[in-house]
Amino acid sequence: MTYMSYKNRGFTLIELLVVIAIIGLLATIVMVSVNSARAKARDAKRISDIEQLRKSLEMYYDTNGTYPVSGNCAGTIPNTGWCNSIESLSSSHWVRDGATNLGAFIKNDPLDPKPSTSANWTPTGSGSYYYYANSYGGAGQWYMIVFGLENTSHALQSQDGVTACDGQYFHYGTGSDGVITLGANCAK
Repeated sequence: MTYMSYKNRGFTLIELLVVIAIIGLLATIVMVSVNSARAKARDAKRISDIEQLRKSLEMYYDTNGTYPVSGNCAGTIPNTGWCNSIESLSSSHWVRDGATNLGAFIKNDPLDPKPSTSANWTPTGSGSYYYYANSYGGAGQWYMIVFGLENTSHALQSQDGVTACDGQYFHYGTGSDGVITLGANCAK
């Protein structure tokens, strides 16, 4: 009679597959959590960047009596009336009226923490920032900044929007796509 000892017995193929499946499931859960935390951190950076930019624009306005008029900053997306953080970037500034920029009020204009290689309109999910301060009854007397968040359920989506001098209201997001429109209403 042959006697088999269980001391030398290894794992069966089924046991190994179950352990590998469990490890894979746990790794997936950890990666989803880490990616979610990273997206939230990038969104916090975007909101902080835009608030810093808004403060700089208000200091510019206090000094000059106008906001930098967009349209002379080499941007083509969504059209030539806008400045954007990808196409318009020159000497660390993309918010500018030709050679006039925010240099006296901010060292570098902020850039999206997860920039795209080209500007995309509207900035769903991030990639670039947009600035507009032209026409609609008061060039340089109001402005808007449009940017995207990765978290599409952020509270800013129900609070954003800007009114131009002619009364037109701008709100580029759908309320559920993460696209935010912030700025200053007409100063008239």
